[in-house]
Amino acid sequence: MSSLLARIARVLTTHWKRSLAVAIAVIVVLGALAGQGGRAADDFEIPGTESQQAIDLFRAHAPALAGADAQVVFSVPSGTLSEPGNRAAIETALGDIRRLPGVVQVGDPFAQVSRDGRVALTDVRYDVEVNDLEKEDGEKLETAARTAPERAGVDVEMRGQIVDLASEQDAPVGELVGVAIAIILLTILFRSGAAMAATLIGALLGVAFGQILLAILAKPLGLPEFATTIAVMLGLGAGIDYSLLIIGRYREQVAAGDSPADASAKAAATSGASVVAAGLIVMVAIAGLLVIGIPLIGKLGIGSAIGVAAVVVSSLTILPIMIGALKRWLKPKKPEHVLPSRAFERWATTITARPWVSIAVGGLILILLALPVTGMRLGQPDDGNQPTSKTQRIAYDQLSAAFGPGTNGPFLLAVDTPTGQDVRADLTRLESAVRDTRGIVFVSPAAPSRDGEMATISVIPSTSPQDEATDELVDHLRDSVIPAAIAGTPLKVYVGGQTAGFKDFSAKVSARLPLFIAVVIGLSVLLLIAAFRSIWVPLASAVFNLLSIGAAYGIITLVFQRGWGASLIGADSDVPIVSFVPVMLFAILFGLSMDYNVFLLSRVREAYHEGDRPRESVIHGVSRIGKVILFAGLIMASVFLAFVSQPDVVAKMFGVGLGLAILIDVLIVRLVIAPAVVLLLGDRAWWMPAWMDKVIPNISLDGHEVDTQTDAERQEAIEHSLEKKEPVA
Repeated sequence: MSSLLARIARVLTTHWKRSLAVAIAVIVVLGALAGQGGRAADDFEIPGTESQQAIDLFRAHAPALAGADAQVVFSVPSGTLSEPGNRAAIETALGDIRRLPGVVQVGDPFAQVSRDGRVALTDVRYDVEVNDLEKEDGEKLETAARTAPERAGVDVEMRGQIVDLASEQDAPVGELVGVAIAIILLTILFRSGAAMAATLIGALLGVAFGQILLAILAKPLGLPEFATTIAVMLGLGAGIDYSLLIIGRYREQVAAGDSPADASAKAAATSGASVVAAGLIVMVAIAGLLVIGIPLIGKLGIGSAIGVAAVVVSSLTILPIMIGALKRWLKPKKPEHVLPSRAFERWATTITARPWVSIAVGGLILILLALPVTGMRLGQPDDGNQPTSKTQRIAYDQLSAAFGPGTNGPFLLAVDTPTGQDVRADLTRLESAVRDTRGIVFVSPAAPSRDGEMATISVIPSTSPQDEATDELVDHLRDSVIPAAIAGTPLKVYVGGQTAGFKDFSAKVSARLPLFIAVVIGLSVLLLIAAFRSIWVPLASAVFNLLSIGAAYGIITLVFQRGWGASLIGADSDVPIVSFVPVMLFAILFGLSMDYNVFLLSRVREAYHEGDRPRESVIHGVSRIGKVILFAGLIMASVFLAFVSQPDVVAKMFGVGLGLAILIDVLIVRLVIAPAVVLLLGDRAWWMPAWMDKVIPNISLDGHEVDTQTDAERQEAIEHSLEKKEPVA
């Protein structure tokens, strides 16, 4: 593989003008194809769950209950809503809402009024699901609901799926902040505007390429819209890291005396091969989400893997073109800008002097950070976790105060009734049993569907949607109350609604998590074995990756559930961890951690094959790549942490979890534990059984076959520079 990558890079660098024209033509053609594509319908199904059975029943017999919905809350600071002026304004708003496209049902707010007459609630239901609606549909609802009442002095707040669409953030604040920080750090690292520009352009074009591919493939593959957001987050972070690694190696080779074409070839054969191996591991880890068995999560994994593949391709093609175009300015002005770091050499010497102490200290820190994970509670944050200025939060608080917190998350009992049978007495018995259940504050009479084949019972609990007691109540209804109430009747009852759906989602994710972890670790270890021709290094890497991910879980538990520093990022405390966040974090972090693992170990292995003894190979490898790994980690962490600026609590969880986990992985695992482990393994670090060596394909990361300077000549050139110039960190 290294030889092929070297030939491609040499051609692209030598003929950069022609190559650039071809690249532009490819992007234009793909862009035209993307314009012909369409948005896929997001698949929110949770196969095999009771809430999904309820949705299927609603779809067949009561489409409005399976579609998007919203709650509109009218309130006045004084007087009552029933006063003539207020009532007329609300009636006007209700008429405007009924005329909106897709709206099939608007409730009567005067049937749901608080005791003081100042707060009223109406439900708005659509005959299409939320994935078939756009942001403008939510904006139209807001306009229709607010215009007349607010002129009359009636306050209007709202919440629900369609309202969430209207409040989606258009400006990519997180991405822009991340890019700005990356520009600063890259300039500090390279001390070259050209190197910074080449790195950033290579990464950004890779992200753009990925977005074009996702636009083309979204409809055929059924990729959810959120996949593009995850792809941007991952592509930006990984793309900058990959480009940084290749450009850094190119400048090192040029400083050692290689011609631009030879340096580009050597960089592709070594760092480029590392990028391929790292990218494959990231893609395998993320695509492993398919084993969860939930279409939304699996397709998020596919979309994210496509985004990572795009930045890998960009790193191997666009960067050699940029090198050819900017070769005059990419050559470092001073040798110390690319020479091995004396600071990291001293650091590696210290770590390897007492390897067991290094492992013990690093491992203890990871374990302490991971301990809070034992108290992690999966669930779904509700609108009570939104910023206090947002309409969803205001509506949530008003409803909680006026009608109780459970109003924000009612259960919908979907009752399958046999055709032609009188089941009124059975339904009454069911209603009574549910009404007498502790934790239930309201049960509506059973409402039959138009075709008479099902009935719906609305149930309001006393606790909020994210309260643990609400989850327990769902289990109690399903396991005890309902089975006893319908025993001996022909009724079939399914507990549905968003709250029950989120609970089922969490349960399914938890049940499939062990299989997912086993698949991801197994495939990643096999790829590392193929890359490093080693048994023990991949196994040790997997173990410490798990500790690193455990630390990430512990941190988000501390921040969001226990409230440590939550106010600093605009989040509340005692927030349940969104059920799909841990599994997504595992996939992403396991893959990205292996990035830095490959970057570090490839240089250590290269030094070992150049003739260094085990300890010297670790010291030389860390001195060559330590600074790159540190800056790459800082850049990626900055990209992720920038997402805490978004108001959505899920985005904050991803930002905090990914950003801090990358810092932990780089500072503790890669720069403390990994060098010590490789030293203790000694020569065994690069050993594998002969039979396995024949079976597993060989992915060379060293690039020895590239016809440039020999390793001895390159090392001699660098040592000569070291005698002349004092290296810097």
